[in-house]
Amino acid sequence: MTWRWRYEAENGKPVDGPREDFTSQADAESWLGQTWRDLLGSGIATAVLVEDDRVEYKMSLKP
Repeated sequence: MTWRWRYEAENGKPVDGPREDFTSQADAESWLGQTWRDLLGSGIATAVLVEDDRVEYKMSLKP
C-alpha cells in the first residue's frame, strides 16, 4: 500500500505540490504535520490523503 497527498486550491481545483510516497498513514500524517504551513504558503488550501487510488479524507490546511 502506498499513501500520498493530493492538493487542492481554495476553489477546489487540483494543484501541484510535493509528491511524497509513504508506507503508512501515520508517516503521511506526520509529514503533513511538519509541512502544512509551507504548503499553505504556496497556495495549497486542502490536502487529500489517498491510499493507492482510494481517498481516505480531505483536510483544510487553514488554521
